[in-house]
Amino acid sequence: MRYLITVHFHRHSGKMGLYRRLKPRLVKVYFRMMKISVPILIATVLLGACSTAPQGVSVHDPYEVQNRRTHAFNKSFSDRLSGPAGDPVPAIPPELAARVVDLSDNVSLPGMVVNGVLQSDLDGAISNSVRFLINSTVGILGLFDPADAMGIPEQETDFGETLAVWGVPEGAYLELPLLGPTTERAFFGRIVDTLVDPLNAVGTQEQIDYVSLVKIAGRVIKITQAGDTIDSVLNDSADSYAQLRLIYLQNRRFELGTTLSEDAVDPYDEIFGDQ
Repeated sequence: MRYLITVHFHRHSGKMGLYRRLKPRLVKVYFRMMKISVPILIATVLLGACSTAPQGVSVHDPYEVQNRRTHAFNKSFSDRLSGPAGDPVPAIPPELAARVVDLSDNVSLPGMVVNGVLQSDLDGAISNSVRFLINSTVGILGLFDPADAMGIPEQETDFGETLAVWGVPEGAYLELPLLGPTTERAFFGRIVDTLVDPLNAVGTQEQIDYVSLVKIAGRVIKITQAGDTIDSVLNDSADSYAQLRLIYLQNRRFELGTTLSEDAVDPYDEIFGDQ
């Protein structure tokens, strides 16, 4: 009997050893799958709690008091980051800013590819895939943008747009620290875009954190690069908060095709066009 048990053990020890070697990988895959599914589930639940605009109200802003506090912080931060008043030299060297923005745009492309597929926009998904491949190789991991010179522009999209395509309502207006204006739908979409980034499946935690930091830095730099345009809204308007809110909502709705305006021209598209 002891012999049979010994033979049985040796017969399967190879399989057990293989299982032990594979177990860490299986656990890693499992947790990565959970990181993909949990944020989507959370966003779905939170979207059900989005406030609904009253009938006939085009600007739904139930959080205006808190939004205005955040707006004051963002305005102060933008002034500091742009350098001293009257100084033509920006706080961030232009060449460094350009590299950070290009890198930020490049690491955002895989998520745009996924959203393009979810929206059934296969042309946009393919274009962004080719763009990512070119910029990640010829463009040295995205530090440069040779794809743009080759006539392959970025097809900007996000999960907020995906939700709009799926019929999810806009929700209330929000202004976020550093990241600026958004809506509940776009904000929850941003959560999913951040946590369900395809790059998360292939990178280490340090690399994932680095990518997140680069995206935020790119966003902040784009805002500061607006220069005089931002100043005209924040400093020349009687109510800069109301003006920025109106501009963002008009631009976002026009992008998503939820406005009937055919002659809408938005000078702030470069800032808020992908949010």
